Amino acid sequence: MLPKHLFAACLTAGLALTSCAANTAETVRSSEPATSTAQTMTATQPEQTSITTTAPATTPAPAPTTTLLGRPAPAWLGTRVVPLDENGEGISQPTPTELLDRRFHTVDLLPPPADDRFHSTIGPVPEDVLARSTWNQECPVGVEELSYLTVSFFGFDGVFHTGELIVNAAWAEEIEHVFRRLHEERYPIEQMQVVTVEMDEALPTGDGNNTSSFTCRTAVGEGSWSMHAFGLAVDINPFHNPYEKGELVLPELATAYADREQALPGMLFADSVAVTEFENIGWVWGGNWRTLKDYMHFSSNGR
Repeated sequence: MLPKHLFAACLTAGLALTSCAANTAETVRSSEPATSTAQTMTATQPEQTSITTTAPATTPAPAPTTTLLGRPAPAWLGTRVVPLDENGEGISQPTPTELLDRRFHTVDLLPPPADDRFHSTIGPVPEDVLARSTWNQECPVGVEELSYLTVSFFGFDGVFHTGELIVNAAWAEEIEHVFRRLHEERYPIEQMQVVTVEMDEALPTGDGNNTSSFTCRTAVGEGSWSMHAFGLAVDINPFHNPYEKGELVLPELATAYADREQALPGMLFADSVAVTEFENIGWVWGGNWRTLKDYMHFSSNGR
């Protein structure tokens, strides 16, 4: 079995992910033990089987700590392209009044859960999901190294919804556990869907708020692959927890949320359950970075 800290080290060394795939629980999939020498580390990619879990009905979740006054999103959301610079990149703008305390209703893309218990599934990425994702043959990770994860989550509208993520198969169970804890704590999430090519290539409207993981793209401001391209990063409520570097704020209309002195629903802080749970599995929060802040971002190797 390859320890997960060595899995991240393999990425840093530039080794293929197929040489670094880690074991997960036998209920999800089985794998042959990896062999290693001083020069190489190889592993057989396991065949995945689906698993569905539901939290016991005898374990009630705590009541929300904040009363949410959810409301429908404004009709213009996602339709107005922000001003672009000479490189075609979006320019950060003041936050519109309607988005200052963002608590929008979730638009259901998958059937919502039947009750308030936590529901999840882990399995191979279905062909139809893969077809609408950003995966292609040029991506640095194979389809067999990815898992399709569905989890129930608590919305700003005060009800439960079903979200979907494509994640690295070696970490699917740990990521599922993090979202189980967010469900238990009633941490509100606005939207959670697989990133499509259309979403990734669209001109910036600066108001997106999709919680996601796998996206086959390079890192912001860099030419190297993002950890999202390996399914080894998760962004949670990007609008509430923006990327900030100097005057640049992403999403571009989330500038008001760069003020972390606020304590609004959906925001993440050092003592938030998401930060704690990701740190417990060895992942790093972008809110702790020094040269820039990426409050939405969690990754397996701190990139």
